[in-house]
Amino acid sequence: MTNECEEKLKKIIVGFRSCRNAFTAIGDETRQLILLVLLESDLAGIRVGEIARKAHLTRPSVSHHLQILKEAGIVAMRREGTKNYYYLSEDETQWKDIADLINLIYASIKQNGRR
Repeated sequence: MTNECEEKLKKIIVGFRSCRNAFTAIGDETRQLILLVLLESDLAGIRVGEIARKAHLTRPSVSHHLQILKEAGIVAMRREGTKNYYYLSEDETQWKDIADLINLIYASIKQNGRR
């Protein structure tokens, strides 16, 4: 194994460790549904009640799943007074780390396929 391959594997291992909670969080179907609602919404954010209505879920269920997504670095939240708005953010979440990890794995696969 070349030094370049070893370095890529080390980066992939680190990437898996840092993204583990995010992968676990987005693996759940209910959380995927919530993410779809967030993707369809205004980038300024959406409240729990509206997510619940659009996803046909209860407010407590949505709150529970949003907490998991927030702790995993998948969803961001901003507070305005007593209101919380949830949204997807390029800067405040792990989406870039996940994309970088997937791209690194894909590049490694492509490179190994040429041998």
